[in-house]
Amino acid sequence: MVKRQLELIYPTNLIKEPVIYQMSKALDVVFNIRRAKVTTRTGEIVLELETPDEATLEEAIQFLTNKGVNVQPITHSTLES
Repeated sequence: MVKRQLELIYPTNLIKEPVIYQMSKALDVVFNIRRAKVTTRTGEIVLELETPDEATLEEAIQFLTNKGVNVQPITHSTLES
């Protein structure tokens, strides 16, 4: 299993869309919302994703990006397996 933390930044038009849910239904991923700050103008979420392999992780990132979410890897923290 591959586990990674990502920071998601939502534009205003996507704040009410269930993008993370849609991703989890389309791909074999388990998500855990670690932190979230959502206002009427922007949404910022720290999301932990667990996938069976690196390819599925890349597909999940691409899915979110294609929906219009800005996805940034979080590299300053180490996750335990």
